[in-house]
Amino acid sequence: MDRIEALSLLTRYYAAFNAGDWQGMLDCLDDQVIHDINQGGRQVGKGAFAEFLAHMERCYRERLDGIVLMASEDGTSGAAEFTVHGEYLATDEGLPEAKGQTYVLPAGAFFTMAGGKITRVTVYYNLADWTAQVVG
Repeated sequence: MDRIEALSLLTRYYAAFNAGDWQGMLDCLDDQVIHDINQGGRQVGKGAFAEFLAHMERCYRERLDGIVLMASEDGTSGAAEFTVHGEYLATDEGLPEAKGQTYVLPAGAFFTMAGGKITRVTVYYNLADWTAQVVG
């Protein structure tokens, strides 16, 4: 996998996200993908990632814009920077009560890739900023 192939993979991954195509996202992932959740734990495997997506779909409606993708020359590492435009639909455990609040949040992600698949996804955003926006 080279830089161009890595960027193509990440482009497909984020296009699927914005289309709400969870299967399309899962198709970009290695079966044993590692998912590091922002300020949370680590999950391993497509099944765990699918459960995470279902949870996110229940609690949030999000769209990303201003996506900038980067990849190493050898295609093994990548990163993305973007802005999340979201709506808080259902209260997420341990977070403020959901009342349909909207938010706009800068975020980023880091990836490792091998064999044409994403093997690790690590997402970062400022939880304090998100909380301030939804608490109002």
